[in-house]
Amino acid sequence: MKIEAQHLEDANKNLLDAHKDNFDYLATKLTNNGHNVEKILNKLAEFQVAIPSWALGAGGTRFGRFSFYGEPSTLEQKIEDVGLLHSLTQTAGAVSLHIPWDVPEDYNAVKELASSLDIKFDAVNSNTFQDQKDAAETYKYGSLSNTSQAVREQAIQHNLDVINIGNKLGSKALTVWLADGSCFPGQNNFQTAFQNTQDSLKDIYKGLPDDWKMLVEYKPYEPNFYSTVIQDWGASLMLANECGEKAYTLVDLGHHLPNSNIEQIVSILQLKGKLGGFHFNDSKYGDDDLTVGSIKPYALFLIFNELVYGMENNPQNPDLAWMIDASHNVKDPLEDLIQSLEAIQEAYAKALLIDQDALKAAQLNNDVVKCQEILQEAYRTDVRPLLEKARLNRGGAISPIKAYRELDLRNHLIDTRGKHTIATGL
Repeated sequence: MKIEAQHLEDANKNLLDAHKDNFDYLATKLTNNGHNVEKILNKLAEFQVAIPSWALGAGGTRFGRFSFYGEPSTLEQKIEDVGLLHSLTQTAGAVSLHIPWDVPEDYNAVKELASSLDIKFDAVNSNTFQDQKDAAETYKYGSLSNTSQAVREQAIQHNLDVINIGNKLGSKALTVWLADGSCFPGQNNFQTAFQNTQDSLKDIYKGLPDDWKMLVEYKPYEPNFYSTVIQDWGASLMLANECGEKAYTLVDLGHHLPNSNIEQIVSILQLKGKLGGFHFNDSKYGDDDLTVGSIKPYALFLIFNELVYGMENNPQNPDLAWMIDASHNVKDPLEDLIQSLEAIQEAYAKALLIDQDALKAAQLNNDVVKCQEILQEAYRTDVRPLLEKARLNRGGAISPIKAYRELDLRNHLIDTRGKHTIATGL
């Protein structure tokens, strides 16, 4: 299904007056403080976050999975759901496919559908953390790091196949997340596992088109709890550097030990020109994959402060790939994604309000109190009217969640698809 412009106009009608009052007040205040409001609105409008194809259905835990009905059972339906998100938020203009869950059957038809919804194809994701049907080899004891050459070759070929699929769709990046590791001391030789991974990634890198990037993800634990082959950003950076200039580190907010200083990691990677992309989520204990900004909104803001600084001051770093990587266990997946998109835009908007010149001066003078005041002045600003205006300017909804519910989109999806469809993915 597709949301018509008239439906959004109707949903916005009763909110317009309040929005205008709030926006005019905020715009005047920001202008008086020296901010270029139009420039900020343009940056917000241009900021697009990819939706992973597997996230349009209900997520699962190790113990169960509870459907929300009307889940997309085909790739085409998943793209249609991304189209709904983009119509409402105007910031979900890309989809990131996970292979082999979402291999197109008709590439031209899939590309035409995405184009009709103003959706682009972002990084494609490989999957060597699960055994696939009819696979000759098992990944039970690892894939790219496996002691078996046959297993490594199968995993390498899968990644090359993913590149080929993405190339047909217009994608420009491959994301490699490796679940390889060990559960018990002595199970693996750390050096051998790392070297095997390095050699495997080099073979995959050789298959990258000239205008592509390889994004190397890391994670300290899970599914292996004694060791993970690519356990932190240092390991990822070493592997990327060994592969070549088209390989970069990918940061997932949930892939860190508790209280890690993620903003510092981001800053250093940008300085070195090696930050390739971002996976957004939030967590309380570990890789919880919760709604973005639901637990640590100030930490997200601090990360965006470094991202904004790096995007302005580190031309050696490429444009970043942005994607939500969350699991919707007890929420309607589309509503959860709308909330995440809103939180990302909010953190970005607040970071754009930081007076970087004043902050630099305070840092040079070691005025610690002033530094904190500058950051918190931006963080305490209610930027929601800016987000609303940016969406309105592009034809979106003032309140995406409210519009989603008023348009009764979940029940429309159930009427069309039925209650018992299941989306491929986790």
